[in-house]
Amino acid sequence: MSVEERLAALGLRLPAAPRPLGRYTAVSQAADLLFVSGQLPLRDGEVVWQGAVGSGLTLQQGRQAAELAALNVLAQIHGYLGGFERLDHIVRVEGHVCSAPGFVDQPGVLDGASELFAAVLGDKAGHARAAYSATQQPGNAAVVLVVIAQIMRD
Repeated sequence: MSVEERLAALGLRLPAAPRPLGRYTAVSQAADLLFVSGQLPLRDGEVVWQGAVGSGLTLQQGRQAAELAALNVLAQIHGYLGGFERLDHIVRVEGHVCSAPGFVDQPGVLDGASELFAAVLGDKAGHARAAYSATQQPGNAAVVLVVIAQIMRD
């Protein structure tokens, strides 16, 4: 089953790849690695999930923010490669979670992204991961994902 078919089976669709919010590229390639710039929970140019998890947002809402940011990661990879055929696997995910004081379940929030990658990419989803806590993020985003992916060489 293709990535697009797996997305459809989950009731999801790949969004248009968000434009960078500054003077940088959304995806940069070095050898067989793709470095995907920080992806927010954006939909149609708007940050959908704003605020801190643990005060303004629940853990479940944080997971949904991470899932939406993960969809944007996939959109960036798809846009850069013109599909997913050359994607070997996701290597590393760094997740930055806007967190209320005392909130310590950043890994639980990021599971929203990791589970989406697993459901959509199958064996191409295995990745190392780091979770960070932030008090404020661009656009007041609840989650920012930074991803490294490996591609197959031509």
